[in-house]
Amino acid sequence: MEATKNKLFTCLSPALINIYDISNSIVVIIDVLRATSTITTALYNGAASVIPVATVPRCVELGKALGGITAGERDGKVAEGLSYGNSPFEYPRDFIEGKVLVLTTTNGTKLLHMALDQGADEIITGSFPNLSAVCDYLIKSGKDVVLGCSAWKDRINLEDTLFAGAVVSRVKEHFNIECDSSKLAESLYHEAGNDRFEFMQKRNATHYHRLMKYELEKDIRYCLSEDLANVLPIFNGDRLVLRS
Repeated sequence: MEATKNKLFTCLSPALINIYDISNSIVVIIDVLRATSTITTALYNGAASVIPVATVPRCVELGKALGGITAGERDGKVAEGLSYGNSPFEYPRDFIEGKVLVLTTTNGTKLLHMALDQGADEIITGSFPNLSAVCDYLIKSGKDVVLGCSAWKDRINLEDTLFAGAVVSRVKEHFNIECDSSKLAESLYHEAGNDRFEFMQKRNATHYHRLMKYELEKDIRYCLSEDLANVLPIFNGDRLVLRS
């Protein structure tokens, strides 16, 4: 008799997270452009940890207390009062290695704290640069999964949905998926094909245009590329660290 498979759901917006029972689930925080891509890149390049915080004042306060790097964005731009932004290219190994990054973003850190407040059993972060690490971990986990899209101010976005679809496509044989949002995400992922940048462009994706306005094409292309920083950030205590 085949063992009962764990369940997988896709939550397309933080506004919907309260309808999922996440107390016994792994929650994958997805903020492709750009928070979770930057988190995995910083840790891949040797950051000691990444502390996600909800507000700019808390980011500044904690950064001073820990001697960490204060970073983050609001509406795609470096937030006033912070030293660095939310681009993965700001955190090469020769800068970030051994340091603590205190990060606040418009959407990703918000959803992470919502998941914490709702009692998530375990939290990891996912992005195309660490797609394989995420999928491998979920398959081996033996737990239910909620793919949590950070969206944009609670509005569903294309890039997070695409990533959720990529995960569903890779892991679906190992999970029981009775979730239309997961099936929708997977269909969108297959429709996009290998050139996700072109797909975002053709579909007039809102965050694509928001970041292109700031001449961040390089960031977008990186954040849509698979396995360039293939490590697994996992939430431990008050921060994200590399899973050993």
